[in-house]
Amino acid sequence: MRLKLLFSILPFLFFNCSEELLRFSVNSGNYDRSDCPVSTPLPSLEFDHKKIQLVELVGTTIKPVPFQFDRNTNNLWFILDGLTPKETVRHFAIVESKEKIENQQIQISKEKGAFQFKYKEQPILNYQFGMVYPPKGVDEAYKKSGFLHPVFSPEGEILTRIQAPDHYHHYGIWGPWTKTNINGRSVDFWNLGKKQGTVLFKSFLNEVQGDVYSSFIALQEHLDFKAVEKNRTAINEELEVKVWNIESENKFWLVDYTTKIKSPLDSGILLDAYRYGGGIGFRATEKWHKNNASVLTSAGKDRLSADGSSAKWVIIEGESKTKKGRSGILFMGFPDNKEFPEPMRVWPVDANDGRGDMFFEFCPIRHVEWKIESKKQYSLNYRLLIFDGEITAEQAEIHWQGFANPPNTTIISNKIKK
Repeated sequence: MRLKLLFSILPFLFFNCSEELLRFSVNSGNYDRSDCPVSTPLPSLEFDHKKIQLVELVGTTIKPVPFQFDRNTNNLWFILDGLTPKETVRHFAIVESKEKIENQQIQISKEKGAFQFKYKEQPILNYQFGMVYPPKGVDEAYKKSGFLHPVFSPEGEILTRIQAPDHYHHYGIWGPWTKTNINGRSVDFWNLGKKQGTVLFKSFLNEVQGDVYSSFIALQEHLDFKAVEKNRTAINEELEVKVWNIESENKFWLVDYTTKIKSPLDSGILLDAYRYGGGIGFRATEKWHKNNASVLTSAGKDRLSADGSSAKWVIIEGESKTKKGRSGILFMGFPDNKEFPEPMRVWPVDANDGRGDMFFEFCPIRHVEWKIESKKQYSLNYRLLIFDGEITAEQAEIHWQGFANPPNTTIISNKIKK
């Protein structure tokens, strides 16, 4: 049981005996909300967060709510659970509590070169920080670290693929840049067979396991093989992967994928306009092909028309061996991203000798180049909703609004010492 409802017996007695430290409201605004991560800034952290509890005030009852502090931003995070219709206000309070609510967290661990996320022993995804080598007989230049694979559906279907014989440089979910220019010299970090560059894991900068989300931040280096040693690293990338702890009747995984890039080179680096590169790429399971997989974008484009177009969100889904028979990923882009709504690369239905294998990418440099100035940081933010069954365009829009335009919070009363 995810929560022990400590306040279900004599809730008023509990509430009256526990000092209310802060009360705030959440307004859903102009959009319906569904299992949406929400944060509220706190005026102070001058209290023991281990001795407080977040509760929702629902009519004459109170309901304990899992919560988590981000001390870097001074924000309290929680999930606005269930469906919240637009123009709805929900009320919450932080109260003193000596009780500890038991909550099943998203578990993190490292094993055999993989940073693993699990929920109740169900695998969610792996981040591969250890080096993965190509199959025997294939050029070792195709070795790689720093990518997501496997990525699982809630029922355990593997949705990603690596080292496909047609593209040995494809690695699950990842995002190297392809056509780049450094002082007039071309460097390709995507096509590993060219032996010009690669992107590799360097170190972990942060790891978190909590009641609302678990996450890591990894430093990845974009290495220019032809450069002199002191300029070998062309881009330093901080990749944050955050898995939200969503309890929903229709279980899904919710994952934030944020990449921050900065070039240490005095000249910076030019990302040339090209149909592949950067953003977030997805090589789908080999089970999906033109006859059993589909694409739907926020602009209403399908597999035949999506390539080269732009979208806020994209549903990539296909046949699976789950009980529901279908699985997929809703990819969501953030409004602050370069060239939002972002252009895409979607393989045509005759890709790979007519099989129509599935490849998708949000590609901000699809139509225009992007100059990365020296020592200046740039960010790209994405959210993935991984599901079994089907998701409608209306549902996708609700989840995207929760990502792009989260609900507003308003502090009503505050007794926390400043």
